[in-house]
Amino acid sequence: MVVVRRALIVIDMQNGFDDETYWGQRNNPACLENVEFLMSAWRAARQPIVRVIHDSQQPDSPLRPGQGGHDVMPVASGPVDLEVHKSAHSAFHGTPDLNRWLQEGAVSGIAVCGITTNMCCETTARVGSDLGYDLWFLADATATFDLVGTDGSVVTAAQLTRATTAVLAADFGRVVETRTACALASVASGV
Repeated sequence: MVVVRRALIVIDMQNGFDDETYWGQRNNPACLENVEFLMSAWRAARQPIVRVIHDSQQPDSPLRPGQGGHDVMPVASGPVDLEVHKSAHSAFHGTPDLNRWLQEGAVSGIAVCGITTNMCCETTARVGSDLGYDLWFLADATATFDLVGTDGSVVTAAQLTRATTAVLAADFGRVVETRTACALASVASGV
């Protein structure tokens, strides 16, 4: 049996995203539970896990290094195979070099989850797909926040998630639910 290696990429699950004063209210309350479930399933299937940490360079950001908001949420803690630090949107533009690490480990697929759906998660998914990785986007294990559009109207988190999943499913990879991804990861690894 051929063992398929698919890395779970857990993006920016940091305490700073709990700051409603800064971000507003986060959508998808199931995100945290689903990320925790995915990490547990990936460990059981002996598939690689990458934790990504955003090192914000913005002076007022709750994700700035050296403060509590930079710390990883409890649901995303524990052992991982690689931790990438970034100050850009894509995990592929962080340190250490994620693409090189995946190639050296013969990883051909990625499964992306975390915060925020339409920014760092979507950007990582797009770049990963463009680099040739078989993409699973785990939208039910992502969360985001409302944004104000250029015309001053509010674009809701639900609208942003819907747009992200439509674009990714159209040309970048598959949008997969958490429970399905966990079952497929287990089958692919032969566990």
